[in-house]
Amino acid sequence: MNLDVVVRGGWVVDGTGAPPFRADVGIVDGRVAILGDLGPAARDEVPGTPGEIGAATVIDASGRYVLPGLIDCHAHGDAAVFEPEIQLAALRQGVTTFVLGQDGLSFAPTTTRAGFDYASRYFAAVNGELPGIDGPTGVSELLAAYDRATALNTAYLLPHGTIRFDVMGAAERRADAGELRVMRERVERGLSEGAVGLSSGLEYAPGRYADAAELARLCEPLGGLPYVTHMRGYGAAAVTGMAEATEIGVRSGAPVHISHYHGPARTLLPLLDDARRRDVDLSFDTYPYLRGSTILAMVLLPPWVPAADPDRAISVLRAEPERLAREWEGFAGLWERITLSHAPGFEWAEGLTLPDAATRHGTDPAEFCRTLLIETRLEAGCVAARPDEGPEGEESVRAILRDPGHTGGSDGIYVGGHPHPRGFGAFARYLGRHVRELGDLTWEQAAVHLASHPARRFRLPERGLLRRGQVADLIVVDPLRVADTATYENPRSLAVGIDDVLVSGVPVLAGGEPTGATPGRALRPS
Repeated sequence: MNLDVVVRGGWVVDGTGAPPFRADVGIVDGRVAILGDLGPAARDEVPGTPGEIGAATVIDASGRYVLPGLIDCHAHGDAAVFEPEIQLAALRQGVTTFVLGQDGLSFAPTTTRAGFDYASRYFAAVNGELPGIDGPTGVSELLAAYDRATALNTAYLLPHGTIRFDVMGAAERRADAGELRVMRERVERGLSEGAVGLSSGLEYAPGRYADAAELARLCEPLGGLPYVTHMRGYGAAAVTGMAEATEIGVRSGAPVHISHYHGPARTLLPLLDDARRRDVDLSFDTYPYLRGSTILAMVLLPPWVPAADPDRAISVLRAEPERLAREWEGFAGLWERITLSHAPGFEWAEGLTLPDAATRHGTDPAEFCRTLLIETRLEAGCVAARPDEGPEGEESVRAILRDPGHTGGSDGIYVGGHPHPRGFGAFARYLGRHVRELGDLTWEQAAVHLASHPARRFRLPERGLLRRGQVADLIVVDPLRVADTATYENPRSLAVGIDDVLVSGVPVLAGGEPTGATPGRALRPS
């Protein structure tokens, strides 16, 4: 038997929750054909002769763990996934699949120029600029652009805010019956074209203008796929956000997946139990850091600034400096927690805190922020330390990730000169710090939380497990060396300890370096 690839002598952590076991992995036509002891032939680094077991490629996994490829349940790689640097950053963490279309805002489906321009412009500091597509596009077109164009697999959520703007523009009101009917038709079509769920961003415009009734109605066609939500509140406000998410799940019958669930564990964990008691099929993702990252406009703009209409918003910012200054008077404790990550035209300020940037600009933080938002047309991005940063916050992260509903999501944002390190280190941090060093998860639990559970949640076909017949997305992990190296000061530093990665049975990372192969598929739900 001639195999395409043999991964020999490793300890297999198969994603079922079973303990690691020693096995060789034989791969044919992109799938796991053999999982067991291939004998001495598997240790010959030459192709086999007829009648023998041999392989064109042999990877020695002795002393290492072999896991199914990890799935990033929350990545803002909608445009960045085409960049070789970002593919490498993901692969070095063992990530083989990005779930895109997050927070209710991405590029498809759009049918109008205004809708596409809004989705591209408002979230430019998060999603970046999509190459190759410069106008209204459907889900099938977007998936076709991803398919076999990158080393990573991609899956795509329908973004509620994009759909809403395309139908209703910047309207700050409830949808009427006709608008709701059109939006639901867009959801149904997007699902038929291969979307793996529906996402919302209820702290962003225009998603924040929707109510639970609208969202529940749009979730009804999901058919077991999840409603994925950036809630209306986190931390202490998570009580409000979870109540709404639970109501949407109850009314629609859809599974609910909470994006980047963070805050004090003593508040958040009971909320999960409350939702489950109401028979909501609930899961969530987190990243193992205490700082967040988003667009500066979401953090700073008061509700009376029409953020869903950037032209109007900029006019208001120009006309109301005194009102803004009064609004921001109480932000003194916030300014120092904000570091600029993306500031087009003000690149010198990227990596500086707002007070430091304002000082260099010769003004105070409030006036500098007003100038920055105007000059970047609301495109500025930031990294923000949360008030709970410290030992209590770290303990909450650890407690939350141990919940069985947990999945891994980097919330990686790759735009700007000084991004959050989570896009370059979150999954390696899970494995190195939370598995090896702290023991928050065992290796077999990590494979469930980071691979098989996400594959089930988004119904990704034949991924998430390492067993015969499955698509061979797999990673080889050095359990003693795997670690994140990205920091807030040096956020683009690559992870270490994962040097060999296969996607659809094709080596995409070998000896820690990219092979240049692009076997990544645009995944549609099974």
